[in-house]
Amino acid sequence: MTKLSVAISIAIGTLAGLPVSAQTTLGTYAGDLLVSSSTYTDPNFAVGAVLPNSQNGATPTYAIASSAFCTTSNCSGNVWNNDSADANFGITSNLVISNVNATTGATDNSVNITALAAAQGINLNTSFSSKSEGAINLTPDGSGITFMDYNTTAGQLDVSNSNTPGVTEPGNTDTAAATYRGVVQLSLANNSLQYTTTNAYNGNNGRAAILGANGYYYTVGNGGNGSGSAQTTAGTGVQLVTPGVNATAATPGTTQVGAYNVNQNGYSADKPAKDNNFRGETIYNGVLYVTKGSGSNGIDTVYQVGPQGMTSSSTSPTATAAGDISVLPGFSTTLAKATPSAASPVYHPFGLFFANSTTLYVADEGSGSTTDLTTTPYEAGGLQKYSLVNGTWDLDYTLRGSLIGSSYTVNGTGSLAGDSLTTSVDGLRNLTGKVNANGTVTLYAITSTVGSNLGDAGADPNQLVAITDQLNSTTSPTGENYTVLQTAALGEVLRGVAVAPVPLPASAWLLLSGCFGFGAMARRRRAA
Repeated sequence: MTKLSVAISIAIGTLAGLPVSAQTTLGTYAGDLLVSSSTYTDPNFAVGAVLPNSQNGATPTYAIASSAFCTTSNCSGNVWNNDSADANFGITSNLVISNVNATTGATDNSVNITALAAAQGINLNTSFSSKSEGAINLTPDGSGITFMDYNTTAGQLDVSNSNTPGVTEPGNTDTAAATYRGVVQLSLANNSLQYTTTNAYNGNNGRAAILGANGYYYTVGNGGNGSGSAQTTAGTGVQLVTPGVNATAATPGTTQVGAYNVNQNGYSADKPAKDNNFRGETIYNGVLYVTKGSGSNGIDTVYQVGPQGMTSSSTSPTATAAGDISVLPGFSTTLAKATPSAASPVYHPFGLFFANSTTLYVADEGSGSTTDLTTTPYEAGGLQKYSLVNGTWDLDYTLRGSLIGSSYTVNGTGSLAGDSLTTSVDGLRNLTGKVNANGTVTLYAITSTVGSNLGDAGADPNQLVAITDQLNSTTSPTGENYTVLQTAALGEVLRGVAVAPVPLPASAWLLLSGCFGFGAMARRRRAA
């Protein structure tokens, strides 16, 4: 039995060699924000060398920049210029989760999750600059967080488009070593972790994982980077993962939770795998909701997964009937490939936050076009507020303030001292919030960017922002604006955000951790 075939649960305080700052538990700072981030890892490949994993066809492609993040003072020369030679270009990098003060933006504590896992013999990294990755979700009892990653080391090229060991897609242009995607559950009481591998999302990336009240993980992501296959289609969209039961190369082990097809809304079928290219997810009142906001297929909108109460049922954890994933009533049903207009915009939803059963906030990433920020503002991103009226969700207004379309400059430090990068805010990605006693709601989000010198906006140093809205308002307010809590450093990206819960008493933590251990043991015995 390998180390990866069991649940890992060892307190960080026992790990030798980790920074002192990593010894503090993430659950120490009640009310802080939990923010995931990553810092670029230089793979040290030579200028002009053949790019690994990109030698498809008779004529090989070559690196056109050094491996340094920026090679010119304004970052017009940078490692991301390699995207033009290798469409799969990406570099694995560490994942850090920090406690950030929700008022001041100060970092109270940081835990290097990659180092924590490495000390246990587990390879755990994200992909720089995959902008849709790194979402974090609280467990139902608030005792931990869940997220997705890659089962590989840092500094590896093109992993985010690789096959998985159990699912190989014909025609995948990425020849990087087959790599499992992983689901991580991290305890806020003692920084212990449980790691579970999956063959889902071959050819692309897993974006988020959330633990249902029934004890199963529900994950979202995208799959496919080649000619397509039945296994690839089955391994994308919403997947069910059993904690502690790891995938194998011989047994793909992917369980799809229903599927959406555009013919459900009267369109001709296109590519089922890409119809289910989901990015954000949340569970509210026992129901799973997901978003699609990118790609040229399907509909970029908000979806409900399964019948009412699906994710809270321990006996029926999956939904398998056709149409079990459907567009949430009132949300856009315009095809992603349609030409947008003021009367019929194409949205790009990402994160979700239910303030209550009739108020839903949706983070819109924006179109990714600098032009749209000024000439077609209906395509700009922001924070959309919806109200449920007679069973239909109505868009009340979009909060853009002075943030959306604004520009800022980040100056490099350390190895990037003397370099600088200017970029603009396009919209918002991952989202969380809290309802206040005074009738307001404060939303926290990670920004998306556009228009920098980097060839990949996912590598831009983005921001953590906050805005407070009047909860019962349905008309566009005046004076509400965003506060920038943090701006990533050059060579760093921010990804996920959650609100740290108030810690339970020590006795309750002990009870929960004991139950967690027994539950994991029981699952292993059943699997055996």
